[in-house]
Amino acid sequence: MSGKLLWRGLLILAVITLALISAYPLKEKLKLGLDLRGGIHLVLQVEVDDAVRSETTKDIDRLLQEVADNGMESATANPTSSSSFEVLGVPAERDREVGGIVNEYLPGWNWQRRGDVLAFKMELANLNEIRNLAVKQALETIRNRVDEFGVADPVIQRQGMEGDRLVVQLPGVDDPERVKKLIKNTAFLEFRLVTHPPGGGGVGSREEIMAHYGGQIPPNVEILTGAIRDDQGRTLGQQYYAVEKRTVITGRDLKTARPGVGEFNQPVVNFYLTHEGGQLFAEATGANVGKGLAIVLDGNVVSAPNIRSRIGDSGIIEGSFTQQEVEDLSTVLRSGALPAGITYLEERTVGPTLGQDSIRQGLRAGVIGLSLVVLAMLLVYKGTGVNAIVALVFNIVLIFGALAYFGATLTLPGIAGIVLTIGMAVDANVLIFERIREELHHGRTVKSAIDAGFGKALSSVMDANITTLIAALFLFQFGTGPIRGFAVTLSIGILASLFTAIFVSRWIFDVILSRRRRVDRLSI
Repeated sequence: MSGKLLWRGLLILAVITLALISAYPLKEKLKLGLDLRGGIHLVLQVEVDDAVRSETTKDIDRLLQEVADNGMESATANPTSSSSFEVLGVPAERDREVGGIVNEYLPGWNWQRRGDVLAFKMELANLNEIRNLAVKQALETIRNRVDEFGVADPVIQRQGMEGDRLVVQLPGVDDPERVKKLIKNTAFLEFRLVTHPPGGGGVGSREEIMAHYGGQIPPNVEILTGAIRDDQGRTLGQQYYAVEKRTVITGRDLKTARPGVGEFNQPVVNFYLTHEGGQLFAEATGANVGKGLAIVLDGNVVSAPNIRSRIGDSGIIEGSFTQQEVEDLSTVLRSGALPAGITYLEERTVGPTLGQDSIRQGLRAGVIGLSLVVLAMLLVYKGTGVNAIVALVFNIVLIFGALAYFGATLTLPGIAGIVLTIGMAVDANVLIFERIREELHHGRTVKSAIDAGFGKALSSVMDANITTLIAALFLFQFGTGPIRGFAVTLSIGILASLFTAIFVSRWIFDVILSRRRRVDRLSI
């Protein structure tokens, strides 16, 4: 054997050895997708207009505060859409001052005067930035919540480059409803002072609150609802609260939250505030001892205890929770509030039994396909078909080695990609072998026929595989979930096929030819 053949053989041996080391043991090294392992697949839509509306409200409050500080206390504002609002009560002669305030504090807004009204509209660039940021924040928040929940190998990604949809795949999850609730929970926490009933608690009807205010709710007050629960956390009814619109603190002032036990051994959430949040909380509770403090989560009152004394940088949230609800609430508070609401567009649940059935069926399809290909190569190409079979075995080893090495996830469509690759791998050998046959029919020697067969078939083999590889890359770039799994295994299989069909198969021929001084006949 020549030195060149030896080095080529050592290279092939090194590649195959690396693939075997990467893939062994296969059960531990290869990650399975949820369609094989069981779990849930979700497609979520981020309600980006919620984030825009929240930003608009914040900018309205800032503008009114600044114009009031400049002597325009009579100014009022009304939102006209999620990204526009109108301001009344500002004299036309003070437009220049308003312009200065807008330039300094609201740089992302356009405005103009329409009679007695100042019309504000958010700039398109600012609008798109808020929407894009909302999706990114939702993605990160959901990832944090899933990590806290302890799901192994989750897939959490944006669908498309600029879309408002997220794809969440959670293999091995056996309680999908709990995870869905954990993900979707906006967890926007607010502490607000209760105006009626004055000592906290709630009343049985909205009409009772309206009667207390003489039928007209003050502009700085709103009515919120809260559930009445028993000791087991079951909802028995609703009660109503009149609370100030102004918040004392929000979830943004939280440092952390953990499950705990209350005074009567009931599950509660212990929360801890930042330094600045603790100061605001202490000032508000110290000035309102004896009043009710509503703990509002996602617009619903969880509880409204009476403020007995000044509260510093920590406290508890209680509300007839179950232990699981306390743990989930602590998780979402620690991971932060979602910047906008979430809508479920698609949900698929795969049980672990169905996943095992998919693995068995996939393996069966692979074995049957491989057996038929082996039989066909032996019948059509006789002894030369063994060459293709060896290359095909190497090909399969390389595919699983690469999947394990790069940490790719094998899905059911991925198994389909492997089965397709088996056919494509021998397709390259068929092109080469047919060329060799033609050259032998034209009277060439075995060695020159093999040289010509590989040389003339190379362009056809490359064209067929490269075009398929380009298609696989597009599937990976723009597809999601199962489509990506198919694209990954197909791409790896194509690269492995090129290596085995062109490099390994040729090396086997060269080794056979090098061992004989003269070869007059080829079993093909």
